[in-house]
Amino acid sequence: MYPDFYLLFVALMIGAVIGAEREYRSKSAGLRTMIMVSLSSCLFTILSLRIGVDNHDRIAANILTGLGFLGAGVIFKDENRISGITTATTIWMTAALGMAAAAGYVMLSLIGTVIVLIVLIVLIYIQAWIEAKNQARSYRIVCHFRQQTLDDYEELFKTYQMQVVRSVQHKTEHKISGRWILIGSATNHKKLTQDLMNDQDILELNF
Repeated sequence: MYPDFYLLFVALMIGAVIGAEREYRSKSAGLRTMIMVSLSSCLFTILSLRIGVDNHDRIAANILTGLGFLGAGVIFKDENRISGITTATTIWMTAALGMAAAAGYVMLSLIGTVIVLIVLIVLIYIQAWIEAKNQARSYRIVCHFRQQTLDDYEELFKTYQMQVVRSVQHKTEHKISGRWILIGSATNHKKLTQDLMNDQDILELNF
């Protein structure tokens, strides 16, 4: 059986290592947040074991419930995508590692920390490679109304090997606007953007 202060120190180091990676990438939950998540989860778990509650899993369940609110606070939606999900799940994982340390599974918590770092540091390059090959972007085009205006642009998307996921069109008296979510490679997105920016018929372009 490990002494409690040693388990708290292990939890502190776990939170510090994971938090340093999040801080380096300027994420909303950084060094201090991850340390506090790991330490608090560790301390709550130690107390649940020491107090002698009949069902220890009740404390663990309450820890995860509380972290659900914390994780929801770092998730936000911008125009094209939802951000913060990785940070939210990292908070959950950091809490789990702190709980594992408190329960005496020190080696398991340390191995788990290494796995988390591999996921956060190494796999980001694989993710970037996948996004370069296949990424989604939103485009909005406003131009003077003609019968085939937006159909022409959809044909243009096909020439750049873009897959149309969703399209919305809106017509006013003299103008027509279209919004598309397109999936394609980063290179083709760049070429398409340059082509659209050089189009004199486009009054407004958002991408």
